[in-house]
Amino acid sequence: MVPSADARLAGYPGFVHRLAHSCFHFRDDFSLIDSDSTVMLSLFEHMGALMNIPTEINRGHLALFPIAHNPQAGRWRTEAMRSHAVPRLMFVAKGQGRITVAGLTSGYTANNMIFIPAGTMYGFEVGPTVFGQMLQIPAAMAADWPEEHVHLRLRDVAAQKELAGLFDNLERELKSDRAGHNRAALYQLGLLSVFFERQQSAHATDPVALRTTSAAARLVAAYSDLIERDFRTRTGVAGYAAALGVTPTHLTRCCKLTCGRSALQLLNDRVLYEARMLLRDTRTPVQQIACDLGFASAAYFTRSFQAETGLTPTRFRRQGPVGNIH
Repeated sequence: MVPSADARLAGYPGFVHRLAHSCFHFRDDFSLIDSDSTVMLSLFEHMGALMNIPTEINRGHLALFPIAHNPQAGRWRTEAMRSHAVPRLMFVAKGQGRITVAGLTSGYTANNMIFIPAGTMYGFEVGPTVFGQMLQIPAAMAADWPEEHVHLRLRDVAAQKELAGLFDNLERELKSDRAGHNRAALYQLGLLSVFFERQQSAHATDPVALRTTSAAARLVAAYSDLIERDFRTRTGVAGYAAALGVTPTHLTRCCKLTCGRSALQLLNDRVLYEARMLLRDTRTPVQQIACDLGFASAAYFTRSFQAETGLTPTRFRRQGPVGNIH
């Protein structure tokens, strides 16, 4: 009987376990995919290969995407509220804009890092001068990163150069076909997490960090979490406000204070993003999408969708798949 992967890893440090649980294979576009059957991962060359680790333990993959202005793409592709199953780290190399994370809007500029935990709603502007990278962090490595979203502004030139070097090294390993490149990419991710932790400690009193602790920011963050959990139920703003122990008026006032949008706008933005993705990337019938998103009828869904986008769901779907949205 072949022992389980966990049994074979017993006695090794926690970092080794996380490496094993982050097994992956690379595609030509530098993103990563799980294998279809079993995967082979060499943890350390002198230890030999650990064979037949089942793919069920793979809970996410490491990937690096470019962030750049695309005039052909609709603004909703980056600005609409969305979330991901695994954490993201956004690095802005140049340009400026605004980003909303957990209902808190902040300006960003060059040499900014924004960490977005798994399941956290966010959206951001991408102007013509903006360029950066979005790092997808494997779920197995999420414990090395903060539990809440963090926005860091690096003003020290030495820190800026160190960060650029870390991203360069990580991208180099992701693009490499040399032996051990997958393991090296995870090590580079570990070094990046240490750098981020040190910078977070050094910027603890930054005004951006302090804004997240205000009463309004905490309330809107809690509201954002509830939206992400329940947006398919079509719970109204009044229902969310009641769950939070506040009035709808107070909730909307706080939302406008932290992100310049009403509570209803935040909710509708998340629902419509999901609708767009389902329409463009799946063949699910419009009636079923309406039902899945909690609309009373397909006709009501169509009217709501058209009022926001100017297109019926069917016409929007005919524009073709969305493709990569990071």
